[in-house]
This record gives sequence, structure tokens and C-alpha cells, in this order.
Amino acid sequence: MHTPDEHFSSIQEPDSWGMAWAAALARWCMNWGLPSDALLLFGAAFATGAMTCFMMAGDQMPPAGALAAWMGAAGCVQMCLLCHQMHRLAAVKGGQAGAASMTYREVADRLADVLILVGAGYSGAGEPGVVKLFDMIPLGWCAACAALATAHIRWIGAALTGQHDSRGPLGRLQRMVVLTMGAMIEMIQHLAQAERWGIKLALTVIFAGGLLTCVRRLMRLNAAFLKKG
Repeated sequence: MHTPDEHFSSIQEPDSWGMAWAAALARWCMNWGLPSDALLLFGAAFATGAMTCFMMAGDQMPPAGALAAWMGAAGCVQMCLLCHQMHRLAAVKGGQAGAASMTYREVADRLADVLILVGAGYSGAGEPGVVKLFDMIPLGWCAACAALATAHIRWIGAALTGQHDSRGPLGRLQRMVVLTMGAMIEMIQHLAQAERWGIKLALTVIFAGGLLTCVRRLMRLNAAFLKKG
């Protein structure tokens, strides 16, 4: 089945987050013959690393362990984002930004969203072996579901109208920025042995913002149908 190129036109161009140094890294990867899609594997590895660090961070008692876990989580989140941005740059500049490459990146983005956000939901402190059913864990899953829904609606719109609607307020870049800031706040609270709410606030913002993003995209899609009708 042929996929129209216009379905991918709105997601092939690098966004403003990809600064000159990111483009330079992408060029370096291409010069060394690294396939652009291989960057998605690195992104998946960093997403797994972020999930692992989040799950370890909440119950770390020594300050050094807490610092390492929270910094590791935040760093892996940003490195995952960088890998996916470099894939976008390398695919466009290397002439590989076709339907298959874009689809691979979308799948990798969704996998990373789930790993990172669900991992963040497990970062709350608690007794070893105790599963907190009504606190952080459901919030992480809710944030992940909202993230998946925003992408699902965007792809439905692209299939029906030929254009991707990437409006926010909580697209993928914004989600990861909010989560990274929440991790930094939580790390400071953890080290200061203060009440910890950084990750809970970040996941709440991501969940609520994701729902708002879904509503805005659905409203635009509905307006497009009404205009055609």
C-alpha cells in the first residue's frame, strides 16, 4: 500500500530544539556510516536506562546513591530525546526520511514514552516490596496513556486529512522537559530530606496537559471535517 508523502511532511522537518551541535552530531554519525535508524536503538537503550534509574531512585537512602539515580534518570531522558532528534536530522539530511523511517521513529517514540513515564511512576519512596496501588504508579500509567493518545489522534488526523497536527501544549518534547524538571526538583527534595512532590507534580502536569492536547487536536480534526462537509 502506498503511503502519501504528504502524510509525513509535517514531521520530517527538524524542530527548533535540534540546535547546531545536534545537527553536527547527526552529520558525524552519517559520516561514519551509522544508519539513521540505529539511533533509535540507542534511544531505546537510554529510555530503558531512564526507567531503571527512576525505579531505583525513590528508595535510595545514601545521598550519593540518590544523586546518581536521579541524575541518571534525567540524563537518560535527555539522551533519549537527543537520539530521536538526531534520527530526525540524519534521516532528513541523509535522504532517508521516507515512510518506513518515520514509522520506525514513531514506534520508538511511543515505546520510550511508556518506559520513561511508567518508570517515573515507580519512583516514589516506600517500603521495599510494597506496591503503592493508589499513588505514583497509577499516575505514571495515566501519563503514559495520555502520551499515547496524543500520538494516536495525530496519526488518525494524518490518515484522514494528510496532515499531522503537532499542536500542544504537551507534545513529546514538552513532556520530557517537564519530567526532567520534576526529576531535578525531586532530587533536591530527596537530598534535603524534605517532602517530595517533584515527580508527582510533573506526572500530573503531563497527564492533564496530555488530555488537553487530545481535546485540542480532536477539535481541530472535527473543524476540518465540518469545513469539508
